[in-house]
Amino acid sequence: MNLPYTFEEKMRALLGDELEAYLACYSEPRYYGLRVNTNKISAAEFQKICPFEITPIPWIENGFYYDGEHLSPAKHPYYFAGLYYLQEPSAMTPANRLPIEPGDRVLDLCAAPGGKATELGARLEGEGLLIANDISSSRAKGLLKNIEVFGIGNMAVLCEEPGKLETFFPEYFDKILIDAPCSGEGMFRKDKKMVKAWNEHGPEYFSNIQRSIILQAARMLKPGGMLLYSTCTFDSRENEQIIEVLRKEYPEFEIQNIRPYEGFCSGISEAVQPPDEELNKTVRIFPHKMRGEGHYLALLQKGKAYEKSLSFGAPKPNGKAGQKLPEAAASFFGDISWEMEEGRLEVRGERLYYMPDGLSDMRGIRFLRTGLLLGELKKNRFEPSQALAMCLKRDEYAHSINLSAKDERVFRYLKGETLDVEDLTDLRDKAWQLVCVEGYPLGWGKSSGGVLKNKYLPGWRLC
Repeated sequence: MNLPYTFEEKMRALLGDELEAYLACYSEPRYYGLRVNTNKISAAEFQKICPFEITPIPWIENGFYYDGEHLSPAKHPYYFAGLYYLQEPSAMTPANRLPIEPGDRVLDLCAAPGGKATELGARLEGEGLLIANDISSSRAKGLLKNIEVFGIGNMAVLCEEPGKLETFFPEYFDKILIDAPCSGEGMFRKDKKMVKAWNEHGPEYFSNIQRSIILQAARMLKPGGMLLYSTCTFDSRENEQIIEVLRKEYPEFEIQNIRPYEGFCSGISEAVQPPDEELNKTVRIFPHKMRGEGHYLALLQKGKAYEKSLSFGAPKPNGKAGQKLPEAAASFFGDISWEMEEGRLEVRGERLYYMPDGLSDMRGIRFLRTGLLLGELKKNRFEPSQALAMCLKRDEYAHSINLSAKDERVFRYLKGETLDVEDLTDLRDKAWQLVCVEGYPLGWGKSSGGVLKNKYLPGWRLC
C-alpha cells in the first residue's frame, strides 16, 4: 500500500524502531468483529447458538472476531433480530470503556452509523435516556434504524449542530461520548479510500472541528459526569492536544485511568508543551500491537462526583406527555405484559409514543425520533410498529410465531412475503402475531385462515 510520504515520516517520528512493524501490518488482512447485544442475549448464550465460527476479542467482553472474508453475518436472521452489530474491533473500545450505568442520561454526540450508540443503549438496560445525535440527516436515518433493531426504546435520535444542543441541554448529561470526526489515519488498512480523504482534509482541518465539539460537549455534562473522547487517528493535534485544549478552558476536568489491556499504549505527554504526564493516562491503539485498527481514547471527569438524584440544568418536561392509552390501542396492549406509565404516553397525529422518563421538550431541535414509536392509530384500529416488535421479548406478547433459523419461511418473511402457517394450529384468527426466530422477535404479521400477512417494515426487508 502506498502511504503518503508526509504521513510515513510522521509515523517514523512517532514510532521510531517500531515503524517497520507498523508498516508490515498493511500486508496483513484487516480484522472483522461483531458485538453481541447484551440487551437481548448474553455473550455466553450467543456463543452457544452462533451458527458460524467466532473467537473472543480479549479486551471486549461481548466482542468476537469472525472471518469476514468468507462469512456474511449481516445476512443471517440473528442479525435482523438485533442479536449483534458488526463493528471493527478497536472501534468497540470507546463505548466499552465509558462507565455506563442503568438510569444514566447519555449523549452520543457524533453517533452515526450507531456502533457506539447501540452499545451505550444496551448497557442502559432500558433505564435512563440515550440521546444519539448526528449532524447529517441521511446518516441519522441509518443510526435510527440500528438503534431500533437493537430494541432500544428509551432514546431520542437528533440531527443537530452540537452548538445548538448545548443551549437545550446545559449540564444535563451524566455521560457523553464523542467519537469525533477525524482524519482517519488509523483506518487506512481497513479502508484505502481514507488515504485519499486524508490528502484532501488532514489533521489540521479536523482539529479545529474537534476543539469546538469537545468544548460544547463539556458544557452539556453535569458536574461529576464522565466524558470519553475518541478518534481513529494517530496525530497528536487531534488527540492529546484536543484534551489539553479542554483542560485549559475547563480546569475542573480531570483525566481518568482507562481499564487497561496489555496491547494498549499510553498517550504521549510530550505532545503538548510543557509536557503533561496526565496525558499518559489516555490510550493509543496501534494495529501492529493489537488485532484491530488504530484508535485513541481519553476518559475525563468533570470535577467531583455528584448525587444522581440532583438535576443540573434539566430542561422543562415535555408538556404533551401524560396522555391516556387511546381506546383503539387498548385491546392490543391488553396482550402485552408491560406495565406502561400513562404519564409517558404521547399521541402525535396518528402516532403513539412511549417517552423516556423525564425527556425534555424537543421543540426547536431537529429530530428523527423521540421515544419508542408504539404504532399508528388508524380510525378505530391500531397497527403496532416495527420498533415495538424489536423492543419486546417473545414472552411479553400473547401471540407469537416462532420459527427455526433453518426454516425457509424466515427468509421469506424478511423479504416481505406472505407465509403459509397452517401447521401452526394455535394461531388466533385475525390476530397480530409477533414473528420470532429461535425465540427472538423479527417483526409483525397478521394471521388469517392459516396464512400470515406480512407486516415486516418495507425499508428493512432483505433484498
